[in-house]
Amino acid sequence: MQKQNKQAFKLSLTELHGLCEANYARLVRLFPDYEACNAREFIVGSARVRLEVRERARYTTIFQVDQWHAGSRWLGRLRVELRAYHDARMVEVGMFQSHRRIAARYSYPNARMYQQDEKLQQNRFLADWLEHCLANGRLGVDVTAPLTDA
Repeated sequence: MQKQNKQAFKLSLTELHGLCEANYARLVRLFPDYEACNAREFIVGSARVRLEVRERARYTTIFQVDQWHAGSRWLGRLRVELRAYHDARMVEVGMFQSHRRIAARYSYPNARMYQQDEKLQQNRFLADWLEHCLANGRLGVDVTAPLTDA
């Protein structure tokens, strides 16, 4: 019988924090007036993207990100919830598609078949996606939704 040389998975908090800080800067560049508006829409290629403020608190904001492709059934829809921590200047993925409460690490294999570094991978995806939007996004029609006094 062969002995497996299996190293234990180690999460790099430094890498995760750096990624979340960079994602905060990217998000603020895409939606600079999030404090005064509830939503921002733009076009990236054939996709429409909507960033929406779902909840505001003193030090945090929760954003809903939706992306859909007009006339492209096979690509599906992207839905991500982001949590912005303004005092720390960090953004992390809170929900990806329909998956909530992703742990920092998982044993593998596991019942949901998450990767050991699922949280890190989701935040890396967010980094790539935000960079893609910054590089290729364009406003179609101004659809910002200013805050109204109730």
